[in-house]
Amino acid sequence: MKRIVVSTMMGALMLGGVSNVLAQNEINERQRNQQERIGEGVENGSLTAGETAHLEKQEAAIHHEVKAERQANGGTLTAQERRQVNRQQNRESRRIYKQKHDAQHQ
Repeated sequence: MKRIVVSTMMGALMLGGVSNVLAQNEINERQRNQQERIGEGVENGSLTAGETAHLEKQEAAIHHEVKAERQANGGTLTAQERRQVNRQQNRESRRIYKQKHDAQHQ
């Protein structure tokens, strides 16, 4: 019986670690994706220099915040911090879309 309980607990701990790694990778992938979208906007002229600078500054702030939170927590983010970062990335994604699709062109 003890083996079953221990095995179950170890499995749960491993799954928790795996889900945390997946969440970290999702944040990193999303940052790369949004940087690519900004780069595409620069290349095709749908973002002006000012828009690009503003978006890059916001992206850098999110990246800096994630880095600081990871350092404070031993390399991981808490569930609450991941939700906050996700909300910030959602907001930034909408800003990128709006800026790329407004009437201003370079």
